[in-house]
Amino acid sequence: MSRSPGAAVGGQAVIEGVMMRSPTGWAVAVRRPDGIIEAEGYDLPRLSSRSKLAKIPFLRGITVLIESLSLGFKALSWSAQKSGEEEEELKRWQVWLTMVVGVVFALGLLVIIPVMSANWLKQFFDDSSIAFVILDGVLRIAVLVGYIALIARSDDIQRVFQYHGAEHKTIHAYEAGDRLTIEEIQKFSPRHPRCGTSFLVIVGLVAFFVFLVLAPLALVWQVVARIVLIPVVAGAAYEVLKAGATSKWLSWANRPGIWLQSITTNEPTDDQVEVAIVSLLTALTEEEANDLIALGGIPDDALNAESTRVEPSNG
Repeated sequence: MSRSPGAAVGGQAVIEGVMMRSPTGWAVAVRRPDGIIEAEGYDLPRLSSRSKLAKIPFLRGITVLIESLSLGFKALSWSAQKSGEEEEELKRWQVWLTMVVGVVFALGLLVIIPVMSANWLKQFFDDSSIAFVILDGVLRIAVLVGYIALIARSDDIQRVFQYHGAEHKTIHAYEAGDRLTIEEIQKFSPRHPRCGTSFLVIVGLVAFFVFLVLAPLALVWQVVARIVLIPVVAGAAYEVLKAGATSKWLSWANRPGIWLQSITTNEPTDDQVEVAIVSLLTALTEEEANDLIALGGIPDDALNAESTRVEPSNG
């Protein structure tokens, strides 16, 4: 029996592991160099779990974006340390610095470069203001796809993409109400309509229509608008992504993202699926996890994982 939309979970691939987010908590699991799966689970921050903003359409997309960036960088830091990529876990200020640098890099890659390039190319077109917006949108998608295709040449990134596939397959099985066995999970597609990759593509599509209205503005205001309106575009894109996962007439919006996932997801090994299972079980409540375990079929490596639930600090 499939689970209700309220039971939807999400996540991301990390270094040698998977981060999962449930409606009540989040967790990250990795396979250490000694072969043992280790996981840590946390309650969701107040911003997304108890804030009124998290229930208001459009505004909830902004809270999810902020939360995803924060949790994503924390999960990457923890996974790098546990997988042996780093000797010690990053301090909080180092995580925030890394996040800021990452956001600045993304703005430069997906905002500044396309805008400046489109501004130069528009001189070759008659209706330069409309051409500018069209060129900017096309270049933004081209830069995104090109960057993903470039990093995909790395063997390490290919392993991350395998864990990305493991994350999606495990979520598919969970949301379908299936047992979390290797056989059941591996039957599903490594692509998922609510993936962050799809979100980025939808952001590009929404941004095109928003900035089309602002086409007559001068270049400097075009750049400012693209940065200032990021929350607006992200909020609208989140609603399209959420609706597209369940609505047939909006499902077309997810198709470009599904296509792009042919680059960002790979078929996972059974060992990688085991890590995704542990991450999901740790992200769920104890009752939900026990119900899934009671169904049977969960691999021994997942059952024997070193999982810890970190209690929230009073401060």
